[in-house]
Amino acid sequence: MDPPVPSSPGAGRVRVDRWVWAARFVKSRSLAAAAVKGGRVHVNGGSVKPSREIVPGDRLEITLGQVRRVIIVRATTERRGPAREAALLYEETPESLAAREFRAAEDRLARPAGADRAGRPTKRDRRRIDAADRRR
Repeated sequence: MDPPVPSSPGAGRVRVDRWVWAARFVKSRSLAAAAVKGGRVHVNGGSVKPSREIVPGDRLEITLGQVRRVIIVRATTERRGPAREAALLYEETPESLAAREFRAAEDRLARPAGADRAGRPTKRDRRRIDAADRRR
């Protein structure tokens, strides 16, 4: 793996909401702050406020949607750069990576949401459904 991106001068400590945004986990600073306030970002095992400062070596648990990532901060930055640079800011733990891959494999093997239906009902099927609803 490439060496981490060097932190910009004076950026040894960065607000957690700004770092989550710069590392491209969310699209905007306001979404990053909302995620932290909503308890979806934990630093070193504890819930934090958006103004909490993080340093390289901190452990973050980020839950976005159904995906939970456990990462170690490798570098800090105050600016949002290209995705390649953002990927160098952190390292995902092997357990987290394995859990995400397992979930992705489960999702691929799961039946699609409408797989049990044969498409749009015919006129005859619709009449049977309506008749069954009236009997209830």
